[in-house]
Amino acid sequence: MLVSQPKFSEAVLNPELPTPSGLIDPNGRPAGKRFDVYRNNVVTSLIDAMQTAFPVVHKLVGTDFFNAMAGFYVRKFPPQNPMLMFYGTGFPAFLTTFEPVAHLAYLPDVARLELARRQSYHAADAQGFDPQTLVDLPEDALLQSRFDLVPAAQIIPSDHPIQSIWHHNMIDNAHPVKSRGEIVLIFRPEFDVDATLISHSIAHFLEHLQRGETLESAYDAAQQIDNEFDLSNAITLMLSTSIINKITT
Repeated sequence: MLVSQPKFSEAVLNPELPTPSGLIDPNGRPAGKRFDVYRNNVVTSLIDAMQTAFPVVHKLVGTDFFNAMAGFYVRKFPPQNPMLMFYGTGFPAFLTTFEPVAHLAYLPDVARLELARRQSYHAADAQGFDPQTLVDLPEDALLQSRFDLVPAAQIIPSDHPIQSIWHHNMIDNAHPVKSRGEIVLIFRPEFDVDATLISHSIAHFLEHLQRGETLESAYDAAQQIDNEFDLSNAITLMLSTSIINKITT
């Protein structure tokens, strides 16, 4: 007797369910014990993957609590992709509804930051932008140009000091955690992911560029946030973080 894949998958992730009917070992006997071992190994491997993907969340809540919390997530949201490096994309949203961590208001955003760092690491490589392109463009043409940002660039805004929390938990001798919210720009200049804090106006500027707007339009939008917004500083930031993929005139 064959076992359907949906029933098998459901039983693997739900310890309350019995061994699927018809599942036998090589000797033709019911495979209850073997299945229990397999079920435990599957869930454990997924929880381990979550620990690797969200090391700061893991550190903030402790191993026992994290494993229990990740167990809830794993059983509710099993992998849809065979590559575990992409597993856990829904974890930040899950944390916003997980009542036991409701008092840790910063935790979902810390998870968002960790997810964004992982996505940046696995993002497609950039084309390789030549800064001389900016020098060669006349001012009018530059203002009407559109900046395509690299796939690895991500902007993570938060009402909480998420970068400071991440840094404090991942870097030895880190500075004390600040109390105010932070906006984090994540980038990958070569092989390693990095991050820097940016202002609200810079974030607004970059978001408008990501939508495909012209440099002039993004500049105008940023000035609505900060009338002293410095376009030269913004372009310098984009160059220093290597987030420009190409410019279309």
